[in-house]
Amino acid sequence: MIRTGLVVLSVAVVLSGCGRSSYESTPVEVNTPKGKVTCQLYTPERVQWDEAVAKPESMSKKEADNICIERGAKQLEAYRAAGGRV
Repeated sequence: MIRTGLVVLSVAVVLSGCGRSSYESTPVEVNTPKGKVTCQLYTPERVQWDEAVAKPESMSKKEADNICIERGAKQLEAYRAAGGRV
């Protein structure tokens, strides 16, 4: 039982180093009618992770995240058009 706990703990420690930060791009600012949204975009393979890190007060987090996901999807299209693969 102790051995199983040590194995589980070891796996958790190893996987904790595999966070999103290694996939991050430089934050991107998107101008919207409500104001500027700052997006943290990830690699083209990780568009679903794209999120807002700053938004106008008048905008919900979900709305800001959707704007960032749309921006990431546009970058994915451009990446694929340039011959990139996902």
